[in-house]
Amino acid sequence: MTRIASHRGGTLEYGDSTPRGFAATAAMPLDEVEFDVHPTVDGAIVVHHDPTLEGTTDRSGAIAGLTLAEVKAATIHYSAGGHPLTLAELCDLYAGSSVDFRCEIKPGADGRAYADFVPKVIDLLARYGMLARTTFSSFLLASLDELAAATDRPRLWLVSPAVLKQVGVEGVIELCLAHGVPEIGVHIDTADADTAATVRAAGLDFGCWAAHTPAQIDKALALGVKVFTTDRPTLAIALRDAFREKEVGA
Repeated sequence: MTRIASHRGGTLEYGDSTPRGFAATAAMPLDEVEFDVHPTVDGAIVVHHDPTLEGTTDRSGAIAGLTLAEVKAATIHYSAGGHPLTLAELCDLYAGSSVDFRCEIKPGADGRAYADFVPKVIDLLARYGMLARTTFSSFLLASLDELAAATDRPRLWLVSPAVLKQVGVEGVIELCLAHGVPEIGVHIDTADADTAATVRAAGLDFGCWAAHTPAQIDKALALGVKVFTTDRPTLAIALRDAFREKEVGA
């Protein structure tokens, strides 16, 4: 059955990467919590989508150029006063949850991968007992290569609409095979039955991201994707339950 990943802890229901969203997701009957990580200047690892603070908080600046204390001083919009979590705090929050991690390795504000960042993320997850429950994702093949060199945990390539259009499905498959990436995720609006079949025929897993509306979620379920991310996890759970009931009754 298709897996559900609560994107950034359910952005449209709880705010973007908020403590309350991550806490709510930990108690939900779904499969994964999706989140992004960035380093601070003093060596902490912060759970936040953007490489900078200004898009979703009341502060500004690149996370990689700020101390953890400076990042923690930011209040996330629509968070009921919440502040960015560290990866260590997220690990503690999910230690007793059945929900697994889907960790996206993000680039910095310059669009480049952070130097020597991947091993630090892996080390922290291992120390907190969460590495064995983590799938990694990235839009950057270079980051996926770093992950392959450092861990045997599952990796998936997030393929943007622009990349899919530029190189085509066959080109994406060729790159996946060349880099040893076993799974791809495309934007739900670029997903279709032919693309899914072509990817699967190559021996790769097929998923999608940004399934937020009822129509998008129903599409992901009908395609039988391995996993999809959504900003509306409670809606996705309800629609998946309804989809299962229809299958049983068919």
